[in-house]
Amino acid sequence: MDLFLQQTVNAFALGGTYALLALGLAMVFSTMGLINFAHGELMTIAGYILMACGLAGVPFAFSILLAIAAAVLAAVIMERIAFRPVRNASGATMLVTSFAVSMILQVLFQNFISARSQAVLIPQILSESVRFGGLVIGVNKIAAIATTIVMLIFLDRFMKQHRIGIAMRAAAEDFSVARLMGIRANTVIAGAFALSGFLAGVAAVLWVSQRASVDPLMGFTPVLKAFIAAILGGLGSLRGAVAGGFLLGFIEIYLAAYLPASMQEFRDPIALCLVVLVLIFRPNGLIPSPALKAEKV
Repeated sequence: MDLFLQQTVNAFALGGTYALLALGLAMVFSTMGLINFAHGELMTIAGYILMACGLAGVPFAFSILLAIAAAVLAAVIMERIAFRPVRNASGATMLVTSFAVSMILQVLFQNFISARSQAVLIPQILSESVRFGGLVIGVNKIAAIATTIVMLIFLDRFMKQHRIGIAMRAAAEDFSVARLMGIRANTVIAGAFALSGFLAGVAAVLWVSQRASVDPLMGFTPVLKAFIAAILGGLGSLRGAVAGGFLLGFIEIYLAAYLPASMQEFRDPIALCLVVLVLIFRPNGLIPSPALKAEKV
């Protein structure tokens, strides 16, 4: 029982990170129809800012703010320079653009910083553990779960009460009608990218705090998993992105904990098979977007 509870805490921590990243992908997709595979590089940028701040002796709390701000700024610049000029192009063109931006940034990281993993100075308290009865839970995992809960509450209120959030929800429902109602496309899309950068920055802090290192490809695997989570939850659905992120986190952690040692090398294929199984019964995702009109044929 203790093992199950221990792994459940781990699943919440990992699933929360996936959920935040999937939310960032879903926000951009719901407003622009773009899967931004350069989203992972926003994580990497935030990770390198944390590394640089640690080397410069900047307090960790202030480093977090700088890292998140850098991710937001990078997302806005990315939208303005790379994606705005191809906004009216085909989906394939925008997809290739996102891959190109991702590859360019990875090469820049490798050539101007280092191709190797770099250590990040993390406060000692994040490396400690807290005992609850028979459970031993890392402080970093508690922080990850608490941060995820706070972020989800903040986003829910932002999308329901703030003017930009309401505009983004309207654009996600029907962008053409939203524009006729006076909502500016540039404002909504830039806001979606800024918010996705904010979520990527927060996810990067959670990711780095548990691994204490950063490398040029740090964001690739988490964002790939977040993309799977977004599809699992319902592409374009914000609530679906959260549900898909947590479900994927639970699948991965439970497989790692309970699969026999001889089967561990097949853990990722088994996880993907379970995802496909869910999509067979829920082809539009767990919580489909209202704007998604897919049908079986």
